[in-house]
Amino acid sequence: MRSQRRSSKPGGTAIKLPVDLSDPKAWPTAVEETERLLGPVEILINNAAIVAPLGPTQKLQPDDVQAALTINVAAVTVLTSLVLPGMLTGGWGRIVNISSGIAEHPAAMIGGNVYAATKAALEAHTINLAAELDDTGITVNAYRPGAVDTAMQAWIRSQSPDAIGHALHDRFVSSHASGELLSAEASAAPLLQRLTASESGRIWSVSDPLEPWNRRTATGL
Repeated sequence: MRSQRRSSKPGGTAIKLPVDLSDPKAWPTAVEETERLLGPVEILINNAAIVAPLGPTQKLQPDDVQAALTINVAAVTVLTSLVLPGMLTGGWGRIVNISSGIAEHPAAMIGGNVYAATKAALEAHTINLAAELDDTGITVNAYRPGAVDTAMQAWIRSQSPDAIGHALHDRFVSSHASGELLSAEASAAPLLQRLTASESGRIWSVSDPLEPWNRRTATGL
């Protein structure tokens, strides 16, 4: 948080603050409590998302679509708006929205129409906000983390192939069985190395090569 930006020493204060992002009333409370305990937020990584609903578009239910839009798009936008005053006052901030490769290749995940739409919206939000905050000291970027071994992946594998589509189910089962999924740590490492950069409005990917300034930062040179 705030003190860590100005110090290269390891350590700091960590808190765990469970929040139900499906409840818009919880969003301001979460920010208020965080700032009360730790001070103004200087780094915001919007990582929470749901992949449901999955399956044929003609079987979608309105409540399920609304839930995905609320968590994947609305929560990100509003939480960002709530931490911006402190960042603007301090003249520094880093906002990263965790996207997905599906935003670049939407047709690659048939059965994930709503998820694809929310990630595309997230990247549009990122680029627009970056332009709005140009020259403020606050950067806004999106990050495509790759295929990561998460609870979301496990949830997809646990679904009925008849419900979400056999091709989609088989794809996630085979990628897990092949051992190609990244660990959370491996996926996060390139992102952490980019947070010192001043570039904004970028769509980063876990597979992108680091620029020279990133490599120097990562190695302490």
